[in-house]
Amino acid sequence: MHAALRWWPIAPLITLLVAPYSALPVPGLLDGPLGSPGSLQLIALCLLYGALATGYDLLLGRTGLLSFGHALYFATGLYATDLGMLELRLPFAAAAAFGVACTALLALLLGSVSLRVTGIGFSMVTLAFAQAGAILVQRNPGGVTGGEEGRSAPAELLPSGLLGIENTANLYWIAVGYLVLTVTAVHWAVHSPAGRVWEGIKENERRVEVLGLRPYGYKLAAFVLSGALAGVGGVVYLLLTGGATPQAAGSDATLALLVMVVLGGSGTRWGPLLGGVLYTWAGHRLGDLANSNAVADLPAVLRVPLSQPPFLLGALFVAVVYLLPGGLAGLPARIRAARSARSARSARTPTGVPATRPTGGTPA
Repeated sequence: MHAALRWWPIAPLITLLVAPYSALPVPGLLDGPLGSPGSLQLIALCLLYGALATGYDLLLGRTGLLSFGHALYFATGLYATDLGMLELRLPFAAAAAFGVACTALLALLLGSVSLRVTGIGFSMVTLAFAQAGAILVQRNPGGVTGGEEGRSAPAELLPSGLLGIENTANLYWIAVGYLVLTVTAVHWAVHSPAGRVWEGIKENERRVEVLGLRPYGYKLAAFVLSGALAGVGGVVYLLLTGGATPQAAGSDATLALLVMVVLGGSGTRWGPLLGGVLYTWAGHRLGDLANSNAVADLPAVLRVPLSQPPFLLGALFVAVVYLLPGGLAGLPARIRAARSARSARSARTPTGVPATRPTGGTPA
């Protein structure tokens, strides 16, 4: 039974792969049937951000590095791939390889500088680099980024099987493939010898130094791997949305990833994925709720906050942090602990004997 349970992720993976062939209605969760183009587009975005959160947790939850600039590498993969097609006229496959290579190189350069400091200093340096990248995208130097408008991907250089609403399933399967790639890469890295060093760095970096290891090189490896995975996500995002937009480079994108990881459970295998999927789905569904007639008819004291999706997402995040300190991934363990405690209390109470001493009477 234990060996069989190790392979349980295959069942949801098969479900994801066959979802485009299903016409199952999912009221309340999706607007249309499971296999409709709109539903597949939303699910693909949820899987994309779930994979991004998983890659980001390689820094936060596995190595103990709080980076505020992870969106920079996501945006680099997105813009570099788009510009490779628009400016260099590369075919999509070559442009995607160019985008991921640029992302890995940028992560290597900026990580080698950022990791010279630790703690809050590291976080502030990564935030500074991210802000510089966001400003660069907004300023539109030489007209290459498109500024606030962004730039759309050239349809003539994209594979024909990825164009049009009739090919939404193909884009969806690419998102599933990216999710599998990220989860596999993170799982392999965490269980490698380097992953054990990352765990030691998170617990006590000074102890790792005493053992004769150099934490800097291991942290840089985690930084580059996490950044490269984010760059691949940028390529997938380009296909899903059909262009590059400056919102991908903003600091809000990294903060959203941080919320996803904490929401799902930092340092767990499936927590960041679950948090990313839930946060992305809630962001889209709460946006629909905010613009609905039901909210518009409410009194102003309720209508104003409920018409703001960030307010609703923030309230959800605060509730999860207070009610589930370990994130959603820790919920099964908390339930098992509560059941064990209840069983232990029941075992200590003999059958037929009241748990409390009856009142009244004369003590012996």
